[in-house]
Amino acid sequence: MRWLARGEEHLPAGNAWLSAGEAERAAGMRFAKRRTEFLVARWTAKQAMRLLYPAPPYELEVRHHPSGAPEAYLAGRRLPIGISLTDRAGWAVCLLGLEPGAVGCDLELVEPRSAGFVADYFTPAEREVIGADPLRANLLWSAKESALKVLRTGLRRDTRSVEVTLGCGTPAQPPDGWAGLTVRAQEGRTLHGWWRRYGDFLLTVAADRPVPPPGCLEDPPALISASPSHHWLARPLT
Repeated sequence: MRWLARGEEHLPAGNAWLSAGEAERAAGMRFAKRRTEFLVARWTAKQAMRLLYPAPPYELEVRHHPSGAPEAYLAGRRLPIGISLTDRAGWAVCLLGLEPGAVGCDLELVEPRSAGFVADYFTPAEREVIGADPLRANLLWSAKESALKVLRTGLRRDTRSVEVTLGCGTPAQPPDGWAGLTVRAQEGRTLHGWWRRYGDFLLTVAADRPVPPPGCLEDPPALISASPSHHWLARPLT
């Protein structure tokens, strides 16, 4: 697996980098938050795909399977790679799976989560791990989101039907940055993943098979110096 992060600050001027369909979709978005999220995620995906498939950005697209899962395309032809997108607080991550199989990723902030949120969306075992720790709450939530993308259901599925186990049993992060996790689905399927913290952000990835930690498509990753941004608040409507 390979990944790349980009923020609002990296967006190019104009819309010549968008495909005709993407430009039409963006133009129809009334709310600045949704439009910014869409543009940042699409720019991140195009930049990631271009490193593997050099092409003008307007020829690279993310389309959607009937399930809603994203698929990578070049000049109207589907690419033989898995893809997952996530965005949070002005930043987006694109994860590419270079081998057959589904992949998923999720980007979250380390921020307070209410007791009600924890009670509603986590299993009893997960609630015991979380306690009152916002890092653990957001980490397990992010891992669930990544896993549900692999399962191609997203949040249409009850989040308590998948249970996260941290590989080391605690949210401590090893010196090399990535820590392992597994997610077991109610029907018995086990997914494998990794997580890492970058400042205020948590990044999780998951796959339908055991995989090594994902490699970034650039060094150092842009997420190292990322700060959450909410520029859309100054102008909520486009």
